[in-house]
Amino acid sequence: MKPIISASECMSESAGPRPPVLLDVRWRLGGPHGRHDYGAGHIPGAVFVDLDAELAGPAGSGGRHPLPDPAEFGAVMRRAGVGRDSSVIVYDGGQGWAASRAWWLLRWTGHRDVRVLDGGLAAWAGELSKETPVPAEGDFVPEPGALPLLDADGAAAMARSGLLLDARAAERYRGDVEPIDRVGGHIPGAVSAPTGENVGPDGHFLAADALAARFAGLGAERDTVDVGVYCGSGVSGAHEVLALEIAGYRAALYAGSWSQWSGDESRPVATGPDPQ
Repeated sequence: MKPIISASECMSESAGPRPPVLLDVRWRLGGPHGRHDYGAGHIPGAVFVDLDAELAGPAGSGGRHPLPDPAEFGAVMRRAGVGRDSSVIVYDGGQGWAASRAWWLLRWTGHRDVRVLDGGLAAWAGELSKETPVPAEGDFVPEPGALPLLDADGAAAMARSGLLLDARAAERYRGDVEPIDRVGGHIPGAVSAPTGENVGPDGHFLAADALAARFAGLGAERDTVDVGVYCGSGVSGAHEVLALEIAGYRAALYAGSWSQWSGDESRPVATGPDPQ
């Protein structure tokens, strides 16, 4: 199953005999709370999910957006109506980062039928609703481990023996600027691969062959080179994992990402341009 779905396909499925569970995960780093946008208008039937409070645990040694407790995440998904056999479609405001985080968490915890709305709400041409639905309780029970996950040591090893992609903006990778975390730079051996280059000017993902060419150019080789991804706090990195899946690669996510790595002063930091 493709991990993304077009707005027209989403509209058609929503009008069908088995409509998908729709999750609205609008979120912006440092921006206004997405619930306000949700209240102003959302895809009919969509349930709002809070990235900071429900798709992440408390910030701390695990980074700014550590993974949530699986049991608590499962309770959130069940309240949103997610069942074991539900078809789930996740969307955000268009950037795709937050929706990809929800996609990754559901996939990591064993849900097989989850897709991201390509282009987000900006691609939706249908009417919007201000009604807050109260879905029937779902029966989804998380079983973590269905997607590969890296810790800090695993990310360091991946940078040495495989391909570790840094999904942040290139200037943060180089260490030119660091607006959020303790120090700028990157994990030694990581390759710069900004998330923004996964999409076109319209915010839609590039075609599979274009993404495959991009990642091959960065050193990805199917079945011969292990690939890992990190970002600032495990949000935009999930978007890169999704892009890699579209391209035919299976990649591991370092969920703690730079916020965890840079918070540990014993970890080495590299600066400057891409070693390639």
